[in-house]
Amino acid sequence: MALENVNLQVDAGKVTAILGENGAGKSTLMKILSGVYTDYEGQIFFKGKPVHFSGTAAAQDAGIAIIHQELNLIPHLSITENIFLGRELQTRLGLLDKTSMQAKATALLNTLCVTVSPDTIVADLKVGQQQMVEIAKALLLDADLIIMDEPTSAITGAEVETLFKVINRLREQGKAIVYISHKLNELFIIADNYVVLRDGRTIESGLMRSMTHDELIRKMVGRDIRPMQKVFNNGENKELLRLENISLQQKNKAGKLHDISLSLNSGEVLGIFGLMGAGRTELLETVFGLHAGAASGNIYINGKKTGIYKPADAVKAGIVLLPEDRKKDGLVLGMEVKQNISLPCLEAAETMGLLDNRKESRLAQKHIRQLGIKTPDEKQITKNLSGGNQQKIVMAKWLERDPKVLLLDEPTRGIDVNAKNEMYKLMQELAAKGIGIIMVSSELTEILTVSNRILVMAEGRITAEIPANDATEDNILKAAIATN
Repeated sequence: MALENVNLQVDAGKVTAILGENGAGKSTLMKILSGVYTDYEGQIFFKGKPVHFSGTAAAQDAGIAIIHQELNLIPHLSITENIFLGRELQTRLGLLDKTSMQAKATALLNTLCVTVSPDTIVADLKVGQQQMVEIAKALLLDADLIIMDEPTSAITGAEVETLFKVINRLREQGKAIVYISHKLNELFIIADNYVVLRDGRTIESGLMRSMTHDELIRKMVGRDIRPMQKVFNNGENKELLRLENISLQQKNKAGKLHDISLSLNSGEVLGIFGLMGAGRTELLETVFGLHAGAASGNIYINGKKTGIYKPADAVKAGIVLLPEDRKKDGLVLGMEVKQNISLPCLEAAETMGLLDNRKESRLAQKHIRQLGIKTPDEKQITKNLSGGNQQKIVMAKWLERDPKVLLLDEPTRGIDVNAKNEMYKLMQELAAKGIGIIMVSSELTEILTVSNRILVMAEGRITAEIPANDATEDNILKAAIATN
């Protein structure tokens, strides 16, 4: 049972934070409130009246909007078309009022400080920009209750500040906000009240100002969590990967990468930080062979020049990628957990050239235990798991390939504080075995926590290289702000 006897009160004009580990039931509860799930026990009262929504449209009509943790956009439609999907404006003649919709979409984007045309196809946006479009969709409804499920998981810095300004305006208008986030520091900034869920049950609720960071974590996980201590690489520092003059020019787009050169040692965690649009994701994708036709430069593995023209070449060479968007690029959500884990390494689950279900199950069970994936069993459909557990499945499928180089793009996005600590420890264990890790993260604290060395990017260029023991938030941010 995902939820059991959960009680929740959300007040108008207040921001109520919902906290809990991955799998605690937060997203399930929100899907019930927003009409996604209609089969449940218990009673919902909205504006003092009992309600039972027949679907999301009924919840929206009643005044409830939700920003989902996993983006729900149609990639090949424009921003305007996505924002107004299902609630299009019409002229007096019954035709689509494209002018009015475009003007309203522009106004919403301006409110969120998104400087792209409303005609832009969503597939051409990065994940952070798509997140802002998802927020714009919710704002269009002018709802009385707005549920925000991990709204800052893909945005940073100025975008977060803009969102908080919008939330404060909504609060002043008497709107009720339900806010789910694993970034505890931001909850102390924006939330008035808190509710803690654990294993599908309500543990405690109260005022945020009466709590501390450590107390909230203790209530979420039921025990104290010892912060991970950074282990610096004191090994032989043998060069594992070297990039020389990597550039990327994409058709109809400005240059994304300009003469990137870097090296990665065996057993090293190399952190890469940059603001949105700095080219971090494009760099990892280029190394993984996703932009071979538009990229130039040389890649060396163990000192040997290696041609990588497609992802299969990268995997063969021992380079694997955890993508920024696990839902779109990292998993087949309709497949079972064991099928996702075995997909890149089917030879390990074969007998005489045929897929062996018992071998496949044993392989999956090994990684489920190793990574602590919370799932009823290896046959569970992947889309039914929480975002954090889905991310662990992406990690599991690549570990079975015994990689030399691990490219991690926002590896803890949507993962709770306990699972983050587990991920950091796993990274240290892998580095101790000699695997080289390049990690892109939008969280400065994360970069400082796990990196042995830090590179900073701005506008497709490396602007600084900082040893971990010299790195501070201040000098990293200064390097991340382009001066040209």
